[in-house]
Amino acid sequence: MTSQTAIPCLFMRGGTSKGPFFNEADLPADIPTRDKVLLAAMGSPDKRQIDGLGGAHPLTSKVGIVRKSTTPGVDLDFLFAQLQPDKDTVDTSPNCGNMLAAVVPFALETGMVQPQGETSTYRVLTLNTDMQCDVTVRTPGGQVAYEGDARIDGAPGTSAPITINFLDTAGSVCSSLLPTGRVLDRVNVEGEGFAPFEIDVTCIDNGMPLVVMRAADMGRTGYETVAELNADTELKTRLEALRLKTGQLMGLGDVTKKTYPKMTLVAPPRDGGSLTTRSFIPHVCHDAIGVLAAVTVGTACVLDGSVTEGIAVMPEGNLKTVSVEHPTGEFSVELAIDPANAQSVTRAALLRTARLIMRGEVMVPRSVWTPGAAA
Repeated sequence: MTSQTAIPCLFMRGGTSKGPFFNEADLPADIPTRDKVLLAAMGSPDKRQIDGLGGAHPLTSKVGIVRKSTTPGVDLDFLFAQLQPDKDTVDTSPNCGNMLAAVVPFALETGMVQPQGETSTYRVLTLNTDMQCDVTVRTPGGQVAYEGDARIDGAPGTSAPITINFLDTAGSVCSSLLPTGRVLDRVNVEGEGFAPFEIDVTCIDNGMPLVVMRAADMGRTGYETVAELNADTELKTRLEALRLKTGQLMGLGDVTKKTYPKMTLVAPPRDGGSLTTRSFIPHVCHDAIGVLAAVTVGTACVLDGSVTEGIAVMPEGNLKTVSVEHPTGEFSVELAIDPANAQSVTRAALLRTARLIMRGEVMVPRSVWTPGAAA
């Protein structure tokens, strides 16, 4: 007999992130109690998350919550929760395209949906931003295949491919693809600890609110290591001041306590890709780049007049594969452009992988939640 509450979950890697996945029915129905449970399960707030499942980093402080959908034409609803190691926050406003890759495998593993044949495709609604996508998973012999030849930078080895076809990502959090109404904005930034500066940015949201700027305009090359950028206090101070200013311009209000917009430095490609990126999420430099951040920065590359113009090396045609270089490799995004409107992206698709790491129960103190007890 245990003095703790046991909650079923699967611990999964999705793309280059990982965390526990829950059936919504196994969690408290009221949000404040649910959030307390998630914080206890992950071990937050504590920078090491020593008392929970968290991995002491934002990329490994993530949670997936899944349920059968009641929306016509949709199979599964997915709620993503971003936690922070040293904070008591549970943010369900942004998307996470990496954790999204594990949603259909989770649903298949738990019997929420059934295999359809050699491959299984299910439509997923991300509740955070009301975004739909079709996710295709290999299911030979009625089982989820995790082994295969697909490789994604930021995850070791190879795995079975998971294809994600986003159906409508423009304006996922903001009011539109270009929330300021312009493809390029000149922003004046003032604050403590640095001299005032002006900078050209592209404020864009094609799945993730992003502020894109040339690394050179911030006095950096764009090829610095993650460690160098994370130690660059002056740069991070200026980026945060710029983030607060552009958050207002993008209609997001005071973003002080929000995890978006993300801040992305761009530079010419070095390894045969389309461009080089250094992405802040938003205060820590990403070891790679988030799925939807890659989609969004790739979209900026196909818009005439954005800050990527003259930097990005782009293929011809209306169907473009944008290779987004990042600190640990590259991320390819396939974008379809409307032939009648070069500023309109009609399709965004990409490849991810996922793996079931562990199945079982996560334990939380009964003082946090005792099922059946009065709230």
